[in-house]
Parts: sequence; C-alpha cells; structure tokens
Amino acid sequence: MPKRTFVYGATILLAANLVNRVLGFVFQYLIMNNIGGEAYGLFNMVFPVYMLALVLTTAGIPLAIAKMVSEEVSLGRTAQAQATFRLAFWILFVSGVVVSTSLYFVTPFLAHRIFPDPRVLTIFKICTPAIFIVSISSAFRGYFQGLQNMVPTAISQICEQLVRVVVGYTAAIRLLSAGVEWAAAGLALGMVAGELVGLLVIALQYQFVLPKFKSESHEAGYSSRLILGKLWHLAAPVTAGRLLASGLLALDALLIPKCLQLAGYGAREATTLFGQLGGTAFTLLFFPSVVTFALATALVPAISEAASRRQLQVVRARSAEAIRLTILIGIPCLIILFYFALPLTGFFKSPDIAPILRVLALGGIFLYIQQTTTGILQGLGKVHLPVLHSIIAAIIRIPILVYLTSLPHWGLRGTALAYTVGFIVMAVLNIISISRYTGMPLDLQRFFLQPVSGGIGMLLIFHLLDPIIGSRVAWYLIEFSVGFALYMIILFFNGGVTLADLKRLPWLGKYLPL
Repeated sequence: MPKRTFVYGATILLAANLVNRVLGFVFQYLIMNNIGGEAYGLFNMVFPVYMLALVLTTAGIPLAIAKMVSEEVSLGRTAQAQATFRLAFWILFVSGVVVSTSLYFVTPFLAHRIFPDPRVLTIFKICTPAIFIVSISSAFRGYFQGLQNMVPTAISQICEQLVRVVVGYTAAIRLLSAGVEWAAAGLALGMVAGELVGLLVIALQYQFVLPKFKSESHEAGYSSRLILGKLWHLAAPVTAGRLLASGLLALDALLIPKCLQLAGYGAREATTLFGQLGGTAFTLLFFPSVVTFALATALVPAISEAASRRQLQVVRARSAEAIRLTILIGIPCLIILFYFALPLTGFFKSPDIAPILRVLALGGIFLYIQQTTTGILQGLGKVHLPVLHSIIAAIIRIPILVYLTSLPHWGLRGTALAYTVGFIVMAVLNIISISRYTGMPLDLQRFFLQPVSGGIGMLLIFHLLDPIIGSRVAWYLIEFSVGFALYMIILFFNGGVTLADLKRLPWLGKYLPL
C-alpha cells in the first residue's frame, strides 16, 4: 500500500468536509428561509435520540477497526487487518438490524411519553432505516481510516451530502403544505437517502481495494475470539463516551425547550428557538470544525502507528502540530463569527440569535481543541480519558444550563454560556492528559501568542473597514478575505506559519520554492 502522511490524510478530509459544510450551509439557509425554524426544531428533537441509537449499534467498533487495521498494516500483517474488518462488518450488520427494528416499534412510546412535542413520531419512523445503513458504512470508513486512505471516505461523504440536500429540501418543500411535521419528515427522508448513497459509493470503492489486499496476504489471520477481545477492549470505552455524548444531546433536546417554557415562552415558540439554536448558531459555530474533524479522524491511525512503533518523539510532534493547526485556523473563524454575528444570523433569518452566537464564539476555540485532542487520546489508546473528561464537563455544564435557561432575562444566552463552560473544561482536561502521557510541551508562544496577535490584527482591520464596506454579501466576503490575509501576513512575520508548513500541504507544497 502507498504510504500516506498524517497531513495528507487530514487535508483530504478537510477538503471533503469543507465541501460538505458549504453544502450544509446552503441547506440550512434554504430550510430556515423557506421552511422555518419550527420544522428544523422538530427534526433536531429526534436527531439526538437517533444518534444515541446509532452509538448503540456501532458500539465504538469503527474507531477500533481503524486502530487495529492501522497497527496490523504498519507491521505488514495484511491478512489480520482483513480478518478484523470482516468480523467487525458482520457484527455491525447484525447490530444494525436489531437496533433499527427495535427502535421502529418503540417510537410511538418515545414520541408520546418522553418528547415535549408528539409530532416527532413520523420523523422518528423515517429515521430508523438510516441506523442500519450508517452502521454498515461506518465499518468501511473505519477500514479505510486505518489504511490512512481518506479518499474513499471523502468521496462517500460528498455524495451523501449532495443527495441529502437535494432530496431533503425537495421533499420538505413538497410536504410543507401537509403541515410542519411533514416538512420535518421530508428532512429525515433526505438524510436516509443520503446515507444510502454514501454506503453504495464507499462499498464500491472497497471492491477495488480488496483484490490488492488478497494478493498481498499470505499469512494466516487471527482467530475470531482474539479479534473480538481486541475489538471489545478498544470499543467499550469509546462506546461509553459516545453513549454519554449522545445521551447528553438527547437530554439537551428535552431540557432546553422545557426550560425555555419555564422562562416564559410558549411551546411552539420554544421549539422554534431550539431550532434556531441548532439550525443557525451551532451550524455557524461548527463550520470551522471541518478542520478539527479531519485532524481527529486522521490522528487516530497516525498516532496509533507511531505509538505501536514506540516513536514517542513522533507522537509528541504530531500531537503538537494538530493542536497548533486547530488554534491557527480556529481563531480567525471565531473572530469572524463574533464580529459579524448579526449579519451571519440574519442570513439565516434568525437575527435574534446573534447574541447567542457571540457567547458560543467566546468558547469555540476550546470546542475545536476538544475535538482534536480527543482524537489524539484515542490514537494513544487512552480511549477512556475523553469519556471521563466529558462526564466531568457535563456535571458542571448541565446545572448551569438548567438554571440560567429557565431565567427570563437569560434564556438561550444561559444555554450558550453553559456550553462554553463545558467546552473549556473538557479541552483543558484533554490537554493536561496528553502532556502527561506524551511529554508534549505546552508551547505558549506557538499555541497562544502568535495566533492571538494575528487575531488582534484581524479585529483592527475589521474595525477600520466596517464604516467603508457595504452590507452586501460580496462586500462581507471581501472584508473576510482582507482580514484573513492580514492574519496570515502577521503569522508569517511572527513565525506562526513558515514556508516549511506550507510545503507539507498536498498539491500546493511541491510548487513552493525550497
């Protein structure tokens, strides 16, 4: 197999995630402007429970596949890598059938007894087939991730998002006349169609890779019992962590609308606000996480490979590089979100959410660091630590969320502040653990001073250009570009970004001078 670097894999995923986020932005704009926040709020109530069911189905196995395949291939044991994938595939197939079927029959109880709005029933039923589909595609994605070949995953994700946007929006518009809940069901239908296409695309690419691996495999594979033991050892803590995260999302979907009602909002108004929080504020906040998601996904096999060879210096270097890249890219994005919160939320027809976005932006850098550092810890095999840290963060966050969101003069601002506190707690705990287990130094200058100085320059240029630049989208894009260009210039001067950094990028690097 050709050797692929950590930066190469991360860049491939970054490009795919960027395309997906742009498509997602278009999708959110169409939903919020033409369908409304109430329909998205209904869909968002279902989504956390759907994710919880998906975690039960996959049980952390895709990440375990990536780690085990990476280790076996790095040691030349391709037959063991294939045996691991085959067994994991059938486990996910069976669990997908069981969980999706069971959920379909318990949805009436969940819709009428647990959720504050019983209109979610139809949406629930449409979502259940996607659980089986995603469980199968996650096996293929874990396999390719272990090979550090991110191209099949990238292609699959782009095809999935394209179909989701086209089918979801078309179905929602056509069903809107039947009621808001049917429009939300249309969004769910788009998700199912997208997942199905994504599965077909990545399965087809696996068929091209399989003959090559068969020709390379000569040694006998592991016994199923041994593979199951290793899968369980790696997957169990990840499953616990993802169950916790999905459970917390589901809890938030229940708590936030109820707390908003305690703050004085009506039931439909609370559902709409909850939809705007997810459809506008979090959509904007999570846009820069295209970088952190790509880094975290590429880091698991890259860190695992270096750790299996006992290359501690490589582990430290890759960890520090990933955190530095996260901060370098996250800071300018968050400055834009904070400074232009009103026009950005106005673009989604939700200008009242602008103060909420500003509060979230203050803690956004810790969200991105949290995502990247979780990938590092998983690559190190310390998969239990992100679980522990998320529990600690949740214990601190949830009481703040319930108390502040229920106050009339806080409302969603209290929700945003609670999330910000949670981001900070988990990011700090993750970094402390990485430093402890790898000896990675906390370079204050490269992690903080250099990017912050560039961010200050961005704020100054925005302040100067604001009275001059118009309020059209094209002018905002020009202002963003000028601010980011100044940010990069400052980083070149203070050493935050070097020519050596750029030369490591795929495609672009080979054209740069030595």
